Amino acid sequence: MSQSQASSGASCISPALAGVPVESLFGGPADDADDAPETDGAAIEWTEQDVVLLHWRLLQEIEALSDPATPLEEKLDTLRWVFTEREKDGAPFSFVNCLRVVGCSPLSPIAYCGRVDAEEVRDRIRHCLKGWLVATLERYPDWVRKVVAGNPEWVEARLARNPQWINEQIKQMSEQGDLFA
Repeated sequence: MSQSQASSGASCISPALAGVPVESLFGGPADDADDAPETDGAAIEWTEQDVVLLHWRLLQEIEALSDPATPLEEKLDTLRWVFTEREKDGAPFSFVNCLRVVGCSPLSPIAYCGRVDAEEVRDRIRHCLKGWLVATLERYPDWVRKVVAGNPEWVEARLARNPQWINEQIKQMSEQGDLFA
């Protein structure tokens, strides 16, 4: 999309998304009724600006990768989203699609910048990633760092099932002590 298209009000998001009920955007009604907003049975209507701002909000999650206080599970979740399979890059709310919408939409909260090279952004994240993860892991006991370094896929699987898994293990170790020390 050219800058003249952006300033003329042409949209980067599908016109079909504006005004779509929230259930349609996310594949169905929320499974957890406790988390659902009170709507008295009415569908929530999304404006085009709402959809653009949601894309922007998702991209802001990347900023948390550099914060050592961000929980490991949140970082892993964001990294899965950023580095997902390339076949999913065109899906609504994918990392690549969020870059496209936010970079091109006249409704974006940032100045028009056009298409952003997703691979360049991914490369910059890759370049900083080790330092960010090390800073996060320094907050944990030595045994946690060893487990994460020794078997990251296993830890990721545990965190995917239970985001509080590491905290529960730390609490259990502090209460019981190390049985093998």
